[in-house]
Amino acid sequence: MKRYKCEVSYDGTAFHGYQVQPNKRTVQSELEAALSKLHKGKEVKVTASGRTDAGVHARGQVIHFDSDLNIPLAKWQLALNATLSSEIVILSIEEVDKEFHARFHATGKEYRYFIDNQKIRDPFHRNYSYHFPYQLNLEAMKEACVHFIGEYDFTSFCSAKTEVVDRVRTIYDLDISSEGEQLVLRFRGNGFLYNMVRIIVGTLLQVGTGAIMADSIPGILEKRDRTFAGKTAPPQGLYLWEVFYK
Repeated sequence: MKRYKCEVSYDGTAFHGYQVQPNKRTVQSELEAALSKLHKGKEVKVTASGRTDAGVHARGQVIHFDSDLNIPLAKWQLALNATLSSEIVILSIEEVDKEFHARFHATGKEYRYFIDNQKIRDPFHRNYSYHFPYQLNLEAMKEACVHFIGEYDFTSFCSAKTEVVDRVRTIYDLDISSEGEQLVLRFRGNGFLYNMVRIIVGTLLQVGTGAIMADSIPGILEKRDRTFAGKTAPPQGLYLWEVFYK
């Protein structure tokens, strides 16, 4: 039995998120169905670095699975990509130590959030960025970004449905870049809570419109109360970009 690590890219538009759910199409169920087909009906479980919500995309999700099939790595990739739906692609595959764990051994992640800031929405971008046609103060948003960098309790910036007790996370880097009328927010951290990135994005957008002041972010963090932060940005602008390992 060998363990394999894969880097996976997927378009999350038509999926009810990553994780298996009864009677719903998910990325995990598609991956496991493809592996089961290659194993002639045998069930093969897949473990990911973490889940993504319905409509959220991934450029660099990482999974692992175990197999007793004797297939060369290059053919593994070809076989999986030929079996999977066109919305999911195996970018790379490698054999790893049997102790490797895609979730528990991850040391950090990068997420990116794309905003379409043009006045008239582009129908071809509707599933891959958030159309926000209002004027934004980018300098204020960049000023607010600085207040998120560091180790904090992010209770104010996670969903009320968050089940984990320890809500302390470290954001190493948070920046905003613009190209024409598209904005890209890049987050790097040791881990992220449920809806944390999308709530921070929603808050930064409210900073950009003047509804929230940039220097109020530290106070919102200290309150540890979701009601003081901004709205949750929609899922289609969010991408799990990269997962880091030692």
